[in-house]
Amino acid sequence: MDVNCLVVVDDNKSNDRLVLLAFKDGITQDPLGILSSWNNNNDSLHFCQWIGVACSSRHPSRVATLNLGSQKLLGSISPDIGNLSFLKDLNLANNSLNGEIPQQIGRLSRLKNLDFSYNFLEGEIPETISRCSNLIKLKMSNNKLVGSIPNDLGNLSDLATLELSSNNLSVDIPTSLGNFSSLTFLNLQYNNLEGRIPNTLSQLTSLKYLILDSNRLSGIVPSPLYNISSLQLFSLSDNQLHGSIPFDIGFTLPNLIYFSIGRNNFTGSIPSSISNISRLDILQLHGNNLVGAVPYNLGYLTSLTNLYLAENELGHGQANDLNFFDSLISCTNLLFIGVSNNNLGGVIPSSIAKLTANLAELDLGGNLIHGNIPTGIQNLVGLTRLSLSNNLLAGSIPPVIGNLQNLRVLDFRHNKFSSSIPSSFGNLTQLVQLLLNDNNLTVSIPLSLEYCESLQI
Repeated sequence: MDVNCLVVVDDNKSNDRLVLLAFKDGITQDPLGILSSWNNNNDSLHFCQWIGVACSSRHPSRVATLNLGSQKLLGSISPDIGNLSFLKDLNLANNSLNGEIPQQIGRLSRLKNLDFSYNFLEGEIPETISRCSNLIKLKMSNNKLVGSIPNDLGNLSDLATLELSSNNLSVDIPTSLGNFSSLTFLNLQYNNLEGRIPNTLSQLTSLKYLILDSNRLSGIVPSPLYNISSLQLFSLSDNQLHGSIPFDIGFTLPNLIYFSIGRNNFTGSIPSSISNISRLDILQLHGNNLVGAVPYNLGYLTSLTNLYLAENELGHGQANDLNFFDSLISCTNLLFIGVSNNNLGGVIPSSIAKLTANLAELDLGGNLIHGNIPTGIQNLVGLTRLSLSNNLLAGSIPPVIGNLQNLRVLDFRHNKFSSSIPSSFGNLTQLVQLLLNDNNLTVSIPLSLEYCESLQI
């Protein structure tokens, strides 16, 4: 059967079997043999019992579900699929389908769930999809789709999930997306979307996940967007946005779990009200132009696992710049602390010894920290990466560093360390990178380093 020739089927005399066979003809490779049961023999297995097919309970000969996700199928989507007029669920995700999405998809007026994610589909998103007025979930992430997001998608008033991430979509975000009164999940990351974030998105009062990172968005974040109290994930990183973080964000977005605005052009200070977001897990504010002191009350964020504030201007080379570490003792779930390149001054506080032993990465590089490394650092036995590079640290490297036997990266470059390399470094058997250059260390290398068999650099 020619897959480019649409099979015209009257709904009253429908034969969904023929449509399924037309779909099969568009598949060029089926390495798992999933479609082997789909055959032309009328006397064999009924098509409602074919793998991946489920028929309606009220209309026994009408296909309601086509679920062929993750079956390694290669080929194209036949336009005949538009004749499965009773179809409610269509899942072709995680295959190797190519070609364009057929315009005939708009004929599936009963469709509720559509998932084409993780394929190699090309071309534009068909505007006809806006005719699938019952859609609840629309997923087309991780394809090669181009062009703009159809403005008419805003007509899908029941849509709860829209995922179009990791494509090559361009132009701006349509203002019509603000019409999705039931939308809870919006993911447009990793595209080439430009322009401003439309004010209309603040009308999405049920939104829980807003993911717009890694685009080319510019301008100021609409202030009403910070008032959607249902938001749990708010990610705008890797854009060209500017403005400041609202001073009352901890009260307007109290349900946040993930807040990321890294690699933009935000200015102003980190609001102390952020400590009111008790469920906050990940806080990423790196790569901006934030100023002022790091709030001393971050210890209230007891669920925090990731604190990334690098590449800002959060220090003044003053003695109290690192005082916020005292409060982080209460954050017993912390796995990552990154505050590099911030002009932070002072000495490493002794309170660092009381940080959670589960801490995996600690990066204080590129600051103005002086003095010695406190021996209490030996308590951080979970560390896999420790960077104190590009500071003003002096004295000898404490032998207790050798107790951190999970270390894979140890970076003490560009400081003023003197004396010799501790022989205890031979205990760091998982070490991959040991970076000590540009110090005042004795040249001799301890023989114990021969036990560091994983060492590459």
